[in-house]
Amino acid sequence: MKNFEHRKRRIAASLGEYKAPLVLKNATILNVFTKEFEQGDLAISNGYFVGIGEYEGEEEIDVTGKIIVPGFIDGHMHLESSVVTPVQYCRAVLPHGTTAVVADPHEIANVCGTTGIDYILELTKDLPIDVFVMMPSCVPATPFDENGYAITHEDVDHYLENEHVLGLAELMNYPGVFARDEEVIRKIKVTMRHRKMIDGHAPGLSGKQLNAYATAGVFSDHECTTSEEAITKLKRGQWIMIREGTACKNLESLLPLFNEPYCDRCLMVTDDKHPGDLAREGHIDHIIRKAIKLGVEPVTAYRMASYNAATYFGMAMRGAICPGYIADFVVLNDFNTVDIHSVYKQGYKVADMSQGDKPWTIEWAAPVVSEQIMQGVHNTVKVNEVHASDFALKKEKEKIIGLVPGEILTTDEGEAADIDIENDILKLAVVERHHNTGHIGVAFVKGYGLKSGAVATTIAHDSHNLIVVGTNEEDMAFAVRQLKNMQGGMIVVENKTIKAKLELPIAGLMCELPVEETQYKMDLVKEAAYQSGVHENIDPFMTLSFSSLPVIPTLRLTTLGVVDVNHFELL
Repeated sequence: MKNFEHRKRRIAASLGEYKAPLVLKNATILNVFTKEFEQGDLAISNGYFVGIGEYEGEEEIDVTGKIIVPGFIDGHMHLESSVVTPVQYCRAVLPHGTTAVVADPHEIANVCGTTGIDYILELTKDLPIDVFVMMPSCVPATPFDENGYAITHEDVDHYLENEHVLGLAELMNYPGVFARDEEVIRKIKVTMRHRKMIDGHAPGLSGKQLNAYATAGVFSDHECTTSEEAITKLKRGQWIMIREGTACKNLESLLPLFNEPYCDRCLMVTDDKHPGDLAREGHIDHIIRKAIKLGVEPVTAYRMASYNAATYFGMAMRGAICPGYIADFVVLNDFNTVDIHSVYKQGYKVADMSQGDKPWTIEWAAPVVSEQIMQGVHNTVKVNEVHASDFALKKEKEKIIGLVPGEILTTDEGEAADIDIENDILKLAVVERHHNTGHIGVAFVKGYGLKSGAVATTIAHDSHNLIVVGTNEEDMAFAVRQLKNMQGGMIVVENKTIKAKLELPIAGLMCELPVEETQYKMDLVKEAAYQSGVHENIDPFMTLSFSSLPVIPTLRLTTLGVVDVNHFELL
């Protein structure tokens, strides 16, 4: 009955029969439907836009000279990659105009199973941004992974009943689609039965395999690194997510997609972004700003940052400033530089940047999570004592995985028998940390740049075992032992001494520190890595983390050994 009365009252406010609770006077409004600007008063009631024209309000704010645009939507991201809790993540992105994100919790699901998904759902209730979830499709990602738990099609079916779960997240196991793997097909089928979306993840896919992927019902892709690849997928009906995050920066390569006819089926995403980059660069506002600087028509960029994502995911009444739509919007001082004045969620101001360098954000009570769930996401690093001898090669020579700056693709750089610091050939190892199996995969990596010591982390996509790179085995073993004691995190060591560390006790992926403190500690640990020689054109931890992801070409390392992704086989 309350909603019924609210709707009647909104209709009355639209007709001007009473003063709307909030009216922004003399607004310049971006209309994402017609790609033009409107002038007038913007009336808001009960969290919805109710009118554009001439209105009086109980509260009136003069926005003469400012531009009103829809709140920004990140169409694909992982909350865990911010390495802070969802509450702290919300505080970080609100001042940047983000009012909704679509999160894939497959990182924490790989460690903690459905308990991890429950943790994300519980902690994102009643936040001043909308956190929608896509159900992880590949937990584990491939048969070459040793992770903590498996997510079944029954799990997918159950969670899709939740209105905040929008579909099936990035279907990385495209070989499973081609092989008609029964569990993969069942996950697709139950998602379609719920009439929800299926996101893709298929770098380089083309020809008949792309046809098969689209036939299966996969609607999008966020792994395109060239405009040619993206246009090929657009022609097969897929939406393209233009990614610009910490490790993967694809915007410049995909600039042709901002033109007609492609731009109407593209949206902006970060995928993975560290808190320091959120603070220094921004969030979706950073992608808009960079696109405009590179010559993109500003209206197109703003539309792709809001309306397109809402349209793709079927977000009811979001992504536009229009009567009947939810009043999520950003007030801009300047359109071309994305200079944000304030941010509103459901008609309430939640962030204000007009009072100086330090933004004001609304205070809210953090959601309460059950003790059982909290216990389930802690104490997740289970490994035996690791020694230098555990990193010995199992054969005479092992593969060299080549890193590519600005990308998470890798190259095949041949083989090596030992570490060669002068030629930037380092030892790489992945240690199983979920079931204490003792499995350790060992190979070499080129392009990292480390000159002394070791760098290690429990963030190792997607199974999130413990990954370590080093110039010597003694420091590698020391780093692993310290991560076990910390129950997860990031660490840089040298001569069996800790240079810097960041503890991540929540599933080995996140911490409960304020975002500013997390940013400070992460900056220190990254700086320690750079001081030890890591190349400045790569992120020391994000790049390392992706070296174990066996769904992106060319070579990856898992606990079971080196994976040739192109041929989908262990070497």
